[in-house]
Amino acid sequence: MPRFQLPADTFGDPFEICTLPLPRPASGYAVQMLGTDTLLDRLSGNFLPVRSRTLQGLFEHFDEAFSAAQSWVESHCEIFDEHRLAIVPANFDKVLERHVLIYGVLNEYP
Repeated sequence: MPRFQLPADTFGDPFEICTLPLPRPASGYAVQMLGTDTLLDRLSGNFLPVRSRTLQGLFEHFDEAFSAAQSWVESHCEIFDEHRLAIVPANFDKVLERHVLIYGVLNEYP
């Protein structure tokens, strides 16, 4: 049972990538630590830099990203609204071999 009951917009308004007018294509949802260029790694549950070769930072569905973000908050935060996380559209550039934030938030607060 989750320790916190998180509202649907805890990590930003829920969105469908296919409906967004994005400046470049997105292939998934990423959980970003605000104020950083780090994303939540699906495998380890840790935040890694977008340039990390081991980062597996894309989730296929918003709900999957939300669930991973909620698990991280449950494990790392005493008060849920201190999390500094946002779900953002992202892509993986195969040429550069790194994740690319699309509308990522580099400020500490959205």
